[in-house]
Amino acid sequence: MTEDASALESTAPATTAGPDVPPDHLAINPRSPFFDAEKLRRGIGIRFKGTVRRNVEEYCISEGWVRVQAGKTMDRKGNPLTLKLSGAVEAWYEDLGDDAPVAKL
Repeated sequence: MTEDASALESTAPATTAGPDVPPDHLAINPRSPFFDAEKLRRGIGIRFKGTVRRNVEEYCISEGWVRVQAGKTMDRKGNPLTLKLSGAVEAWYEDLGDDAPVAKL
């Protein structure tokens, strides 16, 4: 992810569809129906409430939420416990550089 989030936001066009725009809903857990390894390999940048986040487990742009891991806490099956945070979510493919199209509402 780009460290200068303000530069990315000002140069990247906002869009909701297209081949170079990340999906509306994506998860890193392979058991999730929203998991897509091909899209994850490209690298997804996430900005949540104006801050670039690197610890997002799952996101949904249209519903305005992200899931982040709650520390090192695990459930009884060994999966990390997550918190669902609500707010403005933006996503982009990191492999496209600083002027990548940004998916947001």
